[in-house]
Amino acid sequence: MPISSNDAQSFDVKRAEVEFHNFASLGEPDRAIEAYAQENIRRGAVIRNHVQFIRNMSPFLEIGANAGHTSYLLANDFGADGFALDISSDALRYGITLMDRWKLSRAPVRLAGDAINLPFKDGSLRLVLAFQMLSQFMNMESVFEEVKRVLVPGGIFLFAEEPLLRLLSLRLYRLPYYNLMKPWERKLYDWGLLGYLAKDVIGADQEESFGIRQNHSMYLSDWHRLISKHFVDQEYELFVPERGWGERVVKRLAIRLDPHRSVWRASRLLGGTLAAVCRKAGDWAEGVGLGEGFEALLRCPDCRRDLVRDDSDTLRCQACGYRAPNQGGVYNLLRSDDRAELYPGDRDDVIDFCVPNHEQKLLDGWYELEGVFGAKFRWMGASASAKLKPVKPGAQRLRIRGHIHENSFAQGEPVKMSVSANGVEVGRSVFERAGLFVFEADLPPAGEYRIEISASPVWQALPDDRVFSVNIGMIRLS
Repeated sequence: MPISSNDAQSFDVKRAEVEFHNFASLGEPDRAIEAYAQENIRRGAVIRNHVQFIRNMSPFLEIGANAGHTSYLLANDFGADGFALDISSDALRYGITLMDRWKLSRAPVRLAGDAINLPFKDGSLRLVLAFQMLSQFMNMESVFEEVKRVLVPGGIFLFAEEPLLRLLSLRLYRLPYYNLMKPWERKLYDWGLLGYLAKDVIGADQEESFGIRQNHSMYLSDWHRLISKHFVDQEYELFVPERGWGERVVKRLAIRLDPHRSVWRASRLLGGTLAAVCRKAGDWAEGVGLGEGFEALLRCPDCRRDLVRDDSDTLRCQACGYRAPNQGGVYNLLRSDDRAELYPGDRDDVIDFCVPNHEQKLLDGWYELEGVFGAKFRWMGASASAKLKPVKPGAQRLRIRGHIHENSFAQGEPVKMSVSANGVEVGRSVFERAGLFVFEADLPPAGEYRIEISASPVWQALPDDRVFSVNIGMIRLS
């Protein structure tokens, strides 16, 4: 019996991932594109190191593809045909920017979908890849099961950049990325000492605070047991950190004491990341080619019957009526109920600042729209208000997504925020760091809500005479 996707990853986490990838995947284009280029250098090296083990790469599927940059790598540098799948359709649409910037001639088929309910037929793919995504599932084995289902006999599952649990750590708290660290944290990081204090990998704080759960519970031995349970052969690469003398000394000593002079013992002590290339049981077999139409490999995410593609470039299920049109180069193949909730569009209970006409739900205190792609926002002064109407009866959960500029801390104070609904305060938060934030609070049932957001301290960016506190990118009910 198939595992429910909600058992492996809750709906709240799915929604957080959609929101996060929508704005983070290309919110700062130059920075993001450079980061994708560096990731492709590392990932391309892993693929080349194991190319004899992998053999034929077509058709491939990358799950958790984000903007699809590594799928473009496979299509253009390795000549492979395949698919880029991510739960965020907007992130995948930004791939056209990568094609233009990198002057690429080939692109993968781009699908929005769920890694626990892959819209592919059994035994349809030769290669499945995943980078930095398995650790976002509380039940990783469910992903392994689904990957194994869609692979041909002898097919390959390549995953990389997955965290290894570190033995030598007090696990005191989750840390942000380097640019958001406090000065003393940066110093400890540069010396190679901060990892001995950190809970999970450095940088996990941002995703966790956004609502994306992180599963960093696996030692190398745990990964090996899971892989061996589902695949008959594997090759590994381990990447153990050397951030300053504090980690360099321990790593070198651990390698020296290892009977095989390998980094296995060092990885247990210091953690790091794992890349694994795993072969499914069975005699090697070709996958179904894309020459006859990529839809031949797909199945309906609702009823699991065949999909066809009509003259309007819409994928349709003739059994249950499911439809997925080509929207900006992406087919959204999430289950109907998930798709309706994760992509509500212009709805009365959502203010998405990337959606046209969102300003009709805004009241007082907002400045003009700024930002690019999926990262559009509005600054507010000391307070701002908006109106929301629930589309479902009963109590509601308010979610506000925003960003705090480093100027907010120039006065030596933390950022304080309070939120009220219909004149009644529903919550307060104190923020000690610049960067992304999410505020959530429960609301009693009501036919309409007037949401008031207050934040301090305020600051100015002279010669601009406006007063700023924080900026907001989304306000919604759930």
